[in-house]
Amino acid sequence: MNLLIIGSTFDVIGKVLIGIAVLFVHKHILIKHNIDKSVLLRMKKEQLIGGFGILFVIIGYIIHLFSYRGIF
Repeated sequence: MNLLIIGSTFDVIGKVLIGIAVLFVHKHILIKHNIDKSVLLRMKKEQLIGGFGILFVIIGYIIHLFSYRGIF
């Protein structure tokens, strides 16, 4: 498998995870209309998803760099 494809895949997965995390928290806040314990728990879960998303974006970027430079 080509490193460019792997890097692009991680990049897309990361961006999608970050987007999903943001959408979930906004939806939950719109439904609840306030911030209580359940909203805070959901935000913590979404922070974890967002963290994985950021990690995938970084990994994808590094793979892109290596694939363009021909290091691997």
